[in-house]
Amino acid sequence: MKKHDPAWLDRMYNNRALVPAHATHFARWAEASQDAREAHPCEVDVPYGEGPQETLDVFPASRPDSPVVVFIHGGYWRSLDKSDHSFIAPAFKNPGACVFIPNYALCPAVTIPQITLQMVQALAWIHRHARRYGGDPARICVVGHSAGGHLAAMLLNCCWGEVGADLPPDLVKSALSISGLYDLEPIRHVPFLKDSLRLTPEDVALASPALLPAPRQGVLYTVAGGEESAEFIRHNKLIRQAWGKQVVPVCETIPGRNHFSVLEDLTAPWEHLHQLAIRLAFGKP
Repeated sequence: MKKHDPAWLDRMYNNRALVPAHATHFARWAEASQDAREAHPCEVDVPYGEGPQETLDVFPASRPDSPVVVFIHGGYWRSLDKSDHSFIAPAFKNPGACVFIPNYALCPAVTIPQITLQMVQALAWIHRHARRYGGDPARICVVGHSAGGHLAAMLLNCCWGEVGADLPPDLVKSALSISGLYDLEPIRHVPFLKDSLRLTPEDVALASPALLPAPRQGVLYTVAGGEESAEFIRHNKLIRQAWGKQVVPVCETIPGRNHFSVLEDLTAPWEHLHQLAIRLAFGKP
């Protein structure tokens, strides 16, 4: 890895430059998300905390004690919104899950460790309120894309007993990280990101899943698109190297998919990624 070569780092991490058609993907997501909110009962902007962006959208389950799927959006911790990702919900709601899609404050107004703590707060709220929406708080699976994949891995490693005495140590039973980032040290030096993310060495140590001990419970599935940059594919392999095959039993690249099209596979029942996610959320991984 060319650790601090600015031009190389920009090539490796600037996904919008790597995928010239990224705007088409975003437009497709926005249209499909509006359709999902119109077609399915949902509650939007439900507060889980006190901050203006500490809200979530809920797509309730049709029956009690259903699996809970929490989807965390990407955008390099500095862009995008939960409303752009409602299109994810039907893929899990239709088979019978309760779906939550949280928002979080964006850099540079906050740091990545602060965003991580917001997601901890969101998951604690979801655990405490899941039954209201037909969800089983003992069956929570977190799915995240890109920066959201990083946050999903961090949540799997949370010490929940320190968050609340009522929270079980295995609050998050499983996580699926799609194009996740697990070592923030190279991110700290990426020219187009560093001014907004303002990562410090302390932030890197606190919020890099690959630099933390492996979780004591739960499993992580990690995937990346086969057409993503060498760095995203390296991150995908790195977390299994760090946490081991028992914690990370699935570590795959999806052929022919870039950083944005790989997420769309999540919503298509005939695609391998969707089937992995359903297995994780509904069955035994």
